[in-house]
Amino acid sequence: MTDETTAPVALITGGSSGIGAATARKLLAEGYRVAVTGRSDERLRRFAEETDAKPGTLLTLPGDAGDHAGVEATVRATLDAYGRIDTVVANAGYATHDSLADGDPAGWRDMVLTNVLGPALLIHYALPALKETRGRIVLIGSVAGVVYTPGNIYGATKWAVTGLAENTRRMVTADGVGVTLVAPGRVETAFWDAAGGAPQGGINLTADQIADSVVWAVGQPAGVDINSVVVRPVGQAV
Repeated sequence: MTDETTAPVALITGGSSGIGAATARKLLAEGYRVAVTGRSDERLRRFAEETDAKPGTLLTLPGDAGDHAGVEATVRATLDAYGRIDTVVANAGYATHDSLADGDPAGWRDMVLTNVLGPALLIHYALPALKETRGRIVLIGSVAGVVYTPGNIYGATKWAVTGLAENTRRMVTADGVGVTLVAPGRVETAFWDAAGGAPQGGINLTADQIADSVVWAVGQPAGVDINSVVVRPVGQAV
């Protein structure tokens, strides 16, 4: 059994619900100590209560993934609590579910900051610790970041995440740090709430199924770097 004072540590942004929460639970079950961030104190509190983690293994940190001072403080708090970081999962993100033609530009700025600047900030501030542990960076992208869709602003942010993953890999691989892009297709989560619900007429993946891919990538043997995982439900053609 892993000593809880030396167990590996994962920091997950947007970790109080959906894919982030599912990943946190699975990593906790694997013996990790886990820090999760989120904008809502209430969601973080509810997640901690429902997860019922062992004392000292779960840290909840309110914060905005697109705010540089907040991300720096989150990384510092994780290191203060656990002394190391082995894995970061840049999961925080959302969509405005509109397009260049008919969308409201007032909502685009925060989405871009969360979806694109957020992962970049997490990498920047966590990288020194990840170099020490020869850890792993996981970026949650999207199928919308590997295929083109008309006028899709959200898709453009996820294309940026796709590029960020490879640019980061080339920067850090010589330091022994791994980088994995996990790009889900349709997933049944709160992501779709603002759009009136997840697409119907086909299979949708679950947050747990995407979390399985994250945990699989994180659990690869030393020296193995899984770089890109695209996960679609059967029946999703694009």
